[in-house]
Amino acid sequence: MSGTSLDGLDLAYCLIQEKDNRYTFEIKAVNSISYTNEMQLRLKDAILLPSDTLLKFHNSYGTWLGEQAKKFIETNALDVDYIASHGHTTHHQPENGLTFQIGSGQHLANASGQKVICDFRTNDVALGGQGAPLVPIGDRLFFGAYDFCLNLGGISNVSFEHQGQRIAYDIGLANMILNHITRKSGLEYDKGGKLAKSGKIIPEMLSRLNALEFYRLPFPKSIGYEWFIKEVLPIVEAFPHRMEDLLCTSVHHICDQVAIQVKQNSQKEGSTLLVTGGGALNDYLIETLREKLGNTAELVVPPKQLIEFKEALVFALMGALRAEEKINVLSSVTGAKTDSSSGVVFLPS
Repeated sequence: MSGTSLDGLDLAYCLIQEKDNRYTFEIKAVNSISYTNEMQLRLKDAILLPSDTLLKFHNSYGTWLGEQAKKFIETNALDVDYIASHGHTTHHQPENGLTFQIGSGQHLANASGQKVICDFRTNDVALGGQGAPLVPIGDRLFFGAYDFCLNLGGISNVSFEHQGQRIAYDIGLANMILNHITRKSGLEYDKGGKLAKSGKIIPEMLSRLNALEFYRLPFPKSIGYEWFIKEVLPIVEAFPHRMEDLLCTSVHHICDQVAIQVKQNSQKEGSTLLVTGGGALNDYLIETLREKLGNTAELVVPPKQLIEFKEALVFALMGALRAEEKINVLSSVTGAKTDSSSGVVFLPS
């Protein structure tokens, strides 16, 4: 799994079992590979590449993914059925009928020597869906005991059951804006949210972020890096304030939008909200979100391994479901014409 926060590649070796239509999992081994500054820039700017250069990167990145997977397998002496790969999203424009995750499945399969299942989003977009979010199938099958599942990656998204259907959508910003601000000052991220906590809210910036049109759109809906560049970046760059103040304002904006959605969709007081993704490790963000939610929902922050590797785990599940030709993308989430068993299989040469 490689996400929009651009922090690195997550690998998880997962044992998934199904009995009487109940799914359980064990995460047996994990590794995170931080991106070099060069790789971060290449991935961030991939959206600007001409098509032939982008496709070359698609192939070389696929080879790199395969090499990392092979090392992980050999280091841990793993017995592998397949590699389920999300790739890295460079383009996400469902309104134009396209989404693209680089990391060529054939190159990945050849470099790793393993069967690969990838490209999980394209089929849903072809069926008229958003192609996102995809994690809610895992929320339903693995974490259905919680009223809400909140992921705070580069983007924040939420899923929950409503009238017998799984509903999910992108809420808005999360680590994408925070990491952008810290990286301008040469820091990878704001560890624990300490810098944000020491800052002060910039009222006009907060007001402009909260007024973004996306937040008023009905679901299903999703966003990508294009939206961040076009709609968010001009607001951030309009305020030449201290990094701490920019971070503090951004945290309050993230929490404002999450709290609005949870409050609107909560069926009872004291709902349970499972929080995963890198944002769950930001103590100030979690503290702020608790305050804004009040008695509406109880935040549950799981062990660090699940926080960091939940998305990788769910893509392993999506691969398992695809291998058995079972539904792994829910139209109630994406707005597609129908549920689907999505993903493309590549065999090593």
